[in-house]
Amino acid sequence: MTLKLVVRRSTEIAEGIREIALARPDDGPLPAHPPGSHVVVDCGPQRNAYSLTNCGIDPHEYTVAVLRRPAAEGAGGGSEQMHRFRPGDRVVVSSPRSAFAPVSTARRHLLIAGGIGITPMLSHARHAVRWGTDVRLLYVHRAGAGAYAGELAELLGERAQLAYRKGEFDVLLRQALVSQPMGTHLYVCGPPALMDEVLDQAAAAGWPPQRLHMERFTPAELDPGQPFTARLARSGLHVSVPAGATLLDALERAGVMVPRMCRQGVCGECRVPVLAGRPLHRDEYLSDDERAAGDSVMCCVSRSETETLEVDL
Repeated sequence: MTLKLVVRRSTEIAEGIREIALARPDDGPLPAHPPGSHVVVDCGPQRNAYSLTNCGIDPHEYTVAVLRRPAAEGAGGGSEQMHRFRPGDRVVVSSPRSAFAPVSTARRHLLIAGGIGITPMLSHARHAVRWGTDVRLLYVHRAGAGAYAGELAELLGERAQLAYRKGEFDVLLRQALVSQPMGTHLYVCGPPALMDEVLDQAAAAGWPPQRLHMERFTPAELDPGQPFTARLARSGLHVSVPAGATLLDALERAGVMVPRMCRQGVCGECRVPVLAGRPLHRDEYLSDDERAAGDSVMCCVSRSETETLEVDL
């Protein structure tokens, strides 16, 4: 479902970061959502996913914070368009989705963010304080470029640790990974290198995979993969997917339209049921259990481990 919203505010809150508030034209209530949710925003020819920072209980606004990244850096120009939005502009937005919600049974929530990766953590922190759940935050950012740093320091007090240098962050990360009580769940969002470092160190420190959660809006660097054939069960078509092309691209070239939005493996829109074969999952949407089941694939980024993948199309 898509929502036709209007920009209520657009404010620069840190160097290169703009907070944008979206609402219904009549200021009516918007669909509620859990912490860690995101929306996909139509930015002209590009659709980008952005974390919601607001409280998801009976919201009348959706707020996102957008780091300006030129198209040459891989943002597709979407963030530049977001920075051009001004109050009164109309915007098409998906309904909220979440694959990054806090685990209700966690004894503690350890939030680790780098740079603009703080955006989903803000909603986590606000939710934890509202409901009195145990939360800790480690946030690394350049001096003067920390979105919401002041609010989070006030909101969490000693439960928030802010770092401005990589060496300082490394020390705090090592301490955090070995000092949490059993039952803590870790959530990380930020630049790919930082996320990989946090997850690798957590695994080395003995954290079980089911207690590690990440939100990645910049697609990971992917190898071209091996060619495979998509067999479409309902139409009987056989679609060749060459190395370096996505299953979604190959389907569209064959005239088969699949619902899609972000093309980054995060929104869940292009999920397709798998009837035979073994998917090679590369998305950031499916859970570990859903990946293990092997009965669906995000066709915008994922591929096949078998020569043929039969899908329900």
